[in-house]
Amino acid sequence: MLDQGAPPQNRPSPSGSPGLGSRLMRRKPVERLVAEGGQGEGGSLRRSLGMWQLTMISIGATLGTGIFVVLGESVPKAGPAVTISFVIAGLTALFSALSYAELAGSIPVAGSSYSYAYATMGELVAWVCGWCLVLEYGVSVAAVAVGWGEYLNELLDGTIGVTIPDVLSSAPGEGGIINLPGLIVVLLAMVFLLGGAKESARANTIMVIVKIAALVLFCTIGFMGFKSGNYSDFMPLGTAGVSAAAASLFFSYIGFDAASTAGEEAKNPQRDLPRAIMLSLIIVTALYVLVAAVAVGAWNWKDFEGSEATLAAIMNDVSGQHFWGTLLAAGAVISIASVVLTVLYGQTRVLFAMSRDGLVPKAFGKVSEKTGTPRVNTVIVSLFCAALASVIPLGKLVDATSIGTLFAFGLVNIAVIVLRRTRPDMPRTFRVPLGWLFPVLGFGFCAYNMFSLDSITWVVFGVWMAVGLVFYFLYGMSRSRLASAEK
Repeated sequence: MLDQGAPPQNRPSPSGSPGLGSRLMRRKPVERLVAEGGQGEGGSLRRSLGMWQLTMISIGATLGTGIFVVLGESVPKAGPAVTISFVIAGLTALFSALSYAELAGSIPVAGSSYSYAYATMGELVAWVCGWCLVLEYGVSVAAVAVGWGEYLNELLDGTIGVTIPDVLSSAPGEGGIINLPGLIVVLLAMVFLLGGAKESARANTIMVIVKIAALVLFCTIGFMGFKSGNYSDFMPLGTAGVSAAAASLFFSYIGFDAASTAGEEAKNPQRDLPRAIMLSLIIVTALYVLVAAVAVGAWNWKDFEGSEATLAAIMNDVSGQHFWGTLLAAGAVISIASVVLTVLYGQTRVLFAMSRDGLVPKAFGKVSEKTGTPRVNTVIVSLFCAALASVIPLGKLVDATSIGTLFAFGLVNIAVIVLRRTRPDMPRTFRVPLGWLFPVLGFGFCAYNMFSLDSITWVVFGVWMAVGLVFYFLYGMSRSRLASAEK
């Protein structure tokens, strides 16, 4: 019997089987998404994370390579106006964070924006969003791991006077054969994650405290070398330079949504997820702007070109001794490792949700009864990210990550508008203020930053999306659990 209450796109065609358009637009009910929370193949995820741990996951996933490494690559694009670039990137993140907070409180599940899109815009859009998240999380783990190697070398040089040779610490094409440090840090994160979410969250909290202390130390030392003259030519490369830097620096804000991937392991997700997302973004943005302002004040913007372990180098230059730079490098090694840990965690949980829906193989949804973690998923994702980190240069990874994230964030802003129209009476523990204004602005900022990226990045993104669509049409569309329910 035809379900008269079903949404039009979910109703079967008169012949009894849904048409292609209906299959691509089928939506997963919010109630079903929430009811399936935590369920996997062979076991369930464990609800063990409180608000403090969720906030630390967001900060841990966000605060790292973006400020410790990518700052050095962005200042030559914008000059001292890189502080404005951070604000633009931060505003983009803020509007999207508001949308994330509303949806996380309404749909507290592991899939993050993938699940939000599935509930509001249909399966094909959800797949595209999920595929972008694979690019966001998976590739950013590799990018962060590459940046970790730079500070590891700085630490080794300052403590024992040796460094890992370029042939073993640089990607092919940059004077090396393999980036061994990048490979190692991903595998270490994998070991932590296999131990369980609660144990990983505890280790991450310690590392977050260390990284905040390291950045406060930098600001204290760096301010001693502050020269107002370094700001005299504030915008040497014009607004185009500011926009280009903002697009790259958006990478620095990737990760605040990591808390939303923990929706099925949070003790009180409706209350704690929105709070954790907003609180983490406020803390991270304040630190970014402060560190960028001090860094540019201490160094002429032209000196940032080609620099590695930039913050440590500034501290050495300002203090006239290597001790402080070495201390910062030690903090960076620990803190950047926390980004690898938390972003890798987010990647595994997104694939866990997609596997439960049948869109990716079941192996990604198997849960260990002993640890309550998707162990096979974790190993596969870790090995993939470790391989990327070992052979691809940092700059290419950063831009590829940014464009995938911006696309996914744009869809989240649209999802808020759609869900308000289709489910206006649905309980919400947080609402984006001023109606549709902020979601529309969030989408606009995401689009603006996407179009500020270079053409090569767009080509890479296009190829990535084409591969994803081929996989969906050949595998996911027919194996979707919603498709099975229609038969």
